[in-house]
Amino acid sequence: MLVYTADKNQFLEDVRSSEIDDRIADSMKQKGLGRVSQAEVASWRNSMKYMMAVLLEDSIPGDAGVAIEYSIPQTSKRIDFILTGKDSQDRNTAIIIELKQWSSVEATEKDAIVETFVGGSTREMLHPSYQAWSYAALLEDFNESIELDDIALRPCAYLHNCTSKSVVSDAYKAHLKRAPAFLKRDTQRLTRFIQQYVRKGDRDQILYRIENGRIRPSKSLTEHLASLLEGNREFLMIDDQKLVFEQALKMWKAALDGQKQVLLVEGGPGTGKSVVAINLLVEFIQQGLLSHYVTRNSAPREVYRSMLSGTMKKNRIDNLFKGSGSYHSGDRDDFDVLIVDEAHRLNQKSGMFQHLGENQVKEIISSAKLSIFFLDEDQQVTWRDIGSRKEIEAWAINEQATITTAELKSQFRCNGSDGYLAWLDHALQIRNTANFDAEDLDYTIAVVDSPAELRDRIFEKNIDSNRARLLAGYCWDWVSKKNPDKKDIVFPRHGFSMRWNLDKDGMLWLIQSNSVHEVGCIHTCQGLELDYVGVIVGPDLIVREGRIVTRPKERSKNDSSIKGYKKDWSQNHQMADEKARRIILNTYRTLMSRGMKGCYIWCVDPETNEYFRNLLGQETDTNVEFVDKPEQNMPLAIVPKENLIPYKNAVPLVDFKAAAGGFLEGNQTEELDWVELPNHIQPREGMFVAQVIGESMNRRIPNGSWCLFEKPPGGTRQRKIVLVQHREIDDPETGGSYTVKRYTSEKRSNPDQKWEHIAIILNPDSYEKEFEPIVLEADSAADLRVIGEFKAVLDN
Repeated sequence: MLVYTADKNQFLEDVRSSEIDDRIADSMKQKGLGRVSQAEVASWRNSMKYMMAVLLEDSIPGDAGVAIEYSIPQTSKRIDFILTGKDSQDRNTAIIIELKQWSSVEATEKDAIVETFVGGSTREMLHPSYQAWSYAALLEDFNESIELDDIALRPCAYLHNCTSKSVVSDAYKAHLKRAPAFLKRDTQRLTRFIQQYVRKGDRDQILYRIENGRIRPSKSLTEHLASLLEGNREFLMIDDQKLVFEQALKMWKAALDGQKQVLLVEGGPGTGKSVVAINLLVEFIQQGLLSHYVTRNSAPREVYRSMLSGTMKKNRIDNLFKGSGSYHSGDRDDFDVLIVDEAHRLNQKSGMFQHLGENQVKEIISSAKLSIFFLDEDQQVTWRDIGSRKEIEAWAINEQATITTAELKSQFRCNGSDGYLAWLDHALQIRNTANFDAEDLDYTIAVVDSPAELRDRIFEKNIDSNRARLLAGYCWDWVSKKNPDKKDIVFPRHGFSMRWNLDKDGMLWLIQSNSVHEVGCIHTCQGLELDYVGVIVGPDLIVREGRIVTRPKERSKNDSSIKGYKKDWSQNHQMADEKARRIILNTYRTLMSRGMKGCYIWCVDPETNEYFRNLLGQETDTNVEFVDKPEQNMPLAIVPKENLIPYKNAVPLVDFKAAAGGFLEGNQTEELDWVELPNHIQPREGMFVAQVIGESMNRRIPNGSWCLFEKPPGGTRQRKIVLVQHREIDDPETGGSYTVKRYTSEKRSNPDQKWEHIAIILNPDSYEKEFEPIVLEADSAADLRVIGEFKAVLDN
């Protein structure tokens, strides 16, 4: 997502007028990126003055593109500064600059890690060159346009307050080679670096190509596990992930000296706990260390074993992936490293009857020279779960181990949206957050009217990648276990009946092609991820007068999650009820955060369904996904006629309802009003604004969006998103003549005209599968009018 964009000249003007920080902050607010701290505003004000000094050189073209705080797709990370243009070979180029306020830096023995004073104390931080390079690599991984449009990425770092040579020492030579670092004294060197790669302006709208490029799907840990265990770096570790990885390697060296080590890593859903855990397992195995990957929950272990079947021997797989009850009978320091994922699920006792050993946390710490615990206390979902920071720290002290704590914050699930998880915490009343509004989130979330609709949406989402599943709270008995012909979850009024997944597939149901026809529960999905989830909220969670009420007695008698509740309730009502409430809320939080792209919700209780619907602003049962955005909800201010300076302070608003779901009626455009553009966009001749209606471009343009277009500048239109008109054909849906689509064409040589169109193809770009390309053959292609080239969505 582009936050601030301008050309170099406009950027310099904004810095000189001291408006740059306000423009960035305003744009972030408009795009739903939350409030900005005063410290961040001050950092922009400071850093942009230094960037102005770097860019003053006339040889850097004035029409080079500038982007500030670009949000990397599917992550919570932002690139500080991007400069775009063409190099001497006319290749499109984007220079990625990581900006740091640090005044001094000290080298460390860890790979790509430095020490600096930040946040009131001296802390270990990622080397800025590694950070810049990793952001460029992430952008290339996720954004298809980088490859298709042959955009060269040139990362670097600029520490404009720093004089310490440690940051450019030979210890970081490999990282500096991939992304050079420039210090306070290096303003001219950075200018020359930019001159080397940006010799001409951004005539091809590189920033908008990046913004509107197709987003590649995120990698799945399970699908790349075999390659990881072969030593391939399938997942790029960034920021806090790299810090945790290097901290663990350092602690192993300390453990070799005889001092037992415990590393406790806390992180929420989607922060990469399992990715870091598996990367550490690979690293320690390659070092020849006796290491295990440990989980209490068997679902991820069984899935990993299945994915590795055929790539290595079964006994080797079993020796790598262990249950948490495997260490009660061992000796002290039997193992070099034990890596415990989902540590919040650890139990006190081991064995099927919970009668073995003393305490799983104690036994793991005792058994290993280095034990690493990945923890999220908000995912404790059964009565027996004891894994907590307090528990781990207590046993580490008991075992005379050195304790180190770390935190993972970088978000890679829920489309990289911290906002969705904050909204979820607010919706479930787990904690108060600032994210009450989910409309601006880059994540699909909707409340549906029935379980049948929930099922059908998940079926549709599952077609492409087999990564969509139905999940539910465990509120229905597992009757199909004894009688496979029976259904477990039945709603006759809605025509819905399905079985629990707990049958022949066991913990492997998630990856089976036909398991979309079954419903999963917390026990078979925790620790794993999907693209889309449909969650049935059972009667164990209801809303009354706006307050969430948990009802543990509504859980199925087959569910052991709250076994122990009745006994504890007889001894202390309040304590037992509070513990049950936490387990039920954590269960639904975990279920609703399994999806990387979206979550659909249906609640058995109507008042509860209405509660979630209202939180999303879904006022009626038929408008559950904002299918029809009200036309009058136009986000741009209309400029009064007496204040209008055409194309200086406003652009025309064109009222023809350009359709991204087919052609809409109306063969003529009519300019009704002139509107202001957001502060970060400079009006120019040829620009106009129009509302785009329909779903066929909803990957790039949500239905009802107000969009900026510009009259075609000439040159190739290949793969660009364009607004077109064709007089001779009518869309079967609406019979109109305008549409917005991605343009491609097929050409052939012609002796008279050099070339001619064989066909023009207008391609949809939609999450929905019903839309097909519009193909105009040679005799019709000549009548096509390209009205404008799509530049940006102005209300998202």
